Amino acid sequence: MNALNGFSHDELLRYSRHFLLPQVGIEGQRRLRAASVLVVGAGGLGAPVLQYLAAAGVGKLGIVDFDRVELSNLQRQVIHGTADVGRLKVDSARDAIRALNPDVEVTTWDDRLTSANALERIGVFDVVVDGSDNFPTRYLVNDACVLTGTPLVSAAIFRFEGQASVFATAGGPCYRCLHPEPPPPDLVPSCAEGGVLGVLPGIMGSIEALEAIKLITGAGEGLAGRLLLLDALTMKVREVALRRDPACPACGEHPTVTGLIDYEAFCGVGSSGAAGEDEIDPDELQRMLGGSGGPVVVDVRQAHEVAVEPFPGALAIPLDELPGRLGEIDPHRAVVTVCQRGQRSRRAVELLRAAGFGEVRSLRGGIEKCRRGDSNPHGLAPTAP
Repeated sequence: MNALNGFSHDELLRYSRHFLLPQVGIEGQRRLRAASVLVVGAGGLGAPVLQYLAAAGVGKLGIVDFDRVELSNLQRQVIHGTADVGRLKVDSARDAIRALNPDVEVTTWDDRLTSANALERIGVFDVVVDGSDNFPTRYLVNDACVLTGTPLVSAAIFRFEGQASVFATAGGPCYRCLHPEPPPPDLVPSCAEGGVLGVLPGIMGSIEALEAIKLITGAGEGLAGRLLLLDALTMKVREVALRRDPACPACGEHPTVTGLIDYEAFCGVGSSGAAGEDEIDPDELQRMLGGSGGPVVVDVRQAHEVAVEPFPGALAIPLDELPGRLGEIDPHRAVVTVCQRGQRSRRAVELLRAAGFGEVRSLRGGIEKCRRGDSNPHGLAPTAP
């Protein structure tokens, strides 16, 4: 080690541009080296977060993600490459970080962050960055950060729009102050259903990385108490003031969130337990299709989605065309609707029942559930075109 402030010669070169900044300097770089950050998700948002925090010299990075790299990820999840398709995202991201900065310690978990493990994992990190893409995880991460006193950097993206803020700081608002109640599960489509401009998560993830660095170093003014809104099509940025809600159940004066709950139930997402009466599990659908007089399967995704990943034997009718094409569906047979994740297919169930169809159910979890093999329904796995 060089005698100069405890940094090696290589570190002095690697972080030389940080040393030149009065707001960072030697002390700020020392704080970065001593810091630990947990990144939830190694996808579109998590990719730039991990890359820039590793490049900045954050000493310890944790990554939680249960997914594997898919070809459709590479349009935006730039920490992964073509050769990584099929690999666990945490493994691919870890290798990329080590190639970028071998001095960074990386800890990975290739499973879901849940109410059973979130407090233990989050509690040992200095900062949490949320790169998740669903409301149950956002509420879970928020509540765990509030309960452990860990600052949370958060962002969200949809199509051409992004937002970012910092939650769970001392005296500042939390995610529940912004969103006291989750939206109806069918209201906000995922990126897989609604699309996203590939560069947008790079922008918003970079903002998350910046906010994490500012929290660690104490430089500048962070986004705590402010919500940054970006419209990438017009390149307009707005800012909305946020205040801690004294009545907030998580961070308010008399909190009622004193432990972690079932966040999928809280958000109305039926991804755990048995399927509801309006849903059917993949394995049950497979059994029905294997017998005589099986149901009509109606795929309500858009044509380009079906072309990429057809569902075997399904009648393809996009959701927006369904009202005008009801005559193509046999009203005397049971109907199962399918889509990417199960949101559009549930709306199709409501539409079909309102039109007089009798036995109609939605494939629970959609095609993504089949692809992950949660029930390993080999006969239902989407096929290549």
